[in-house]
Amino acid sequence: MRVRNSLKSAKARDKNCIVVIRKRRVRIINKKNPRFKARQG
Repeated sequence: MRVRNSLKSAKARDKNCIVVIRKRRVRIINKKNPRFKARQG
C-alpha cells in the first residue's frame, strides 16, 4: 500500500480504482488489481 499526499493521480492509474473512506482515512482499492492500493497522508 502506498501512502500519498493526494490520491488524484493514483485514482487515474486504473479504471477499476474506487475511493473509499474508512476510519477517517481516504483509501483507493482495486479488486481486479490489488497492487494499486493507496492511502492518503
